[in-house]
Amino acid sequence: MEVLIFLSEFMVPLVIFYIVGFGILSGRPVFDDFLKGAAEGMKTVAGILPTLIGLMAAVGVLRASGFLDAVAGFLTVPAGWLRIPVPIVPVILVRLISSSAAVGLILDIFKEYGPDSLTGNMVSIMMGCTETIFYTMSIYFMTAGIRKTRWTLPGALIATVFGIGASIFLAGMMG
Repeated sequence: MEVLIFLSEFMVPLVIFYIVGFGILSGRPVFDDFLKGAAEGMKTVAGILPTLIGLMAAVGVLRASGFLDAVAGFLTVPAGWLRIPVPIVPVILVRLISSSAAVGLILDIFKEYGPDSLTGNMVSIMMGCTETIFYTMSIYFMTAGIRKTRWTLPGALIATVFGIGASIFLAGMMG
């Protein structure tokens, strides 16, 4: 374990020295390459910023209006059939759109139930087993100019369903 800690402390400086050393040895203008990449990165940020703001505003409106709680209340019966705890339902819905908003809901769950509770373990595993589908699709497809998503959304939703199922199963095995 100490070896991993030692390596992790030196990994970032090692990668930086490797890149600079490779650039010097190959005769590349490393700083010019860095500036070009930073300029392209800023263009990308400027291009996706409206989408990010729209998604964050939409999640904020859903939480503040009580709509999210109403939908979660409506889904409590089907969630019970699937053995999904009621507090996890809003996390599942929000996780499809925004990871940071889902983290906010998870922190609320941790405060109420504890991070080592069955519910806390489920949402923790769920964050690793699922993806922010609509956020990812809107950002990447918009940036690449893709209009027809074909099978991406159905495939991502199926993967999310299995990720949620895996998180419930694995947390149940631990608890």
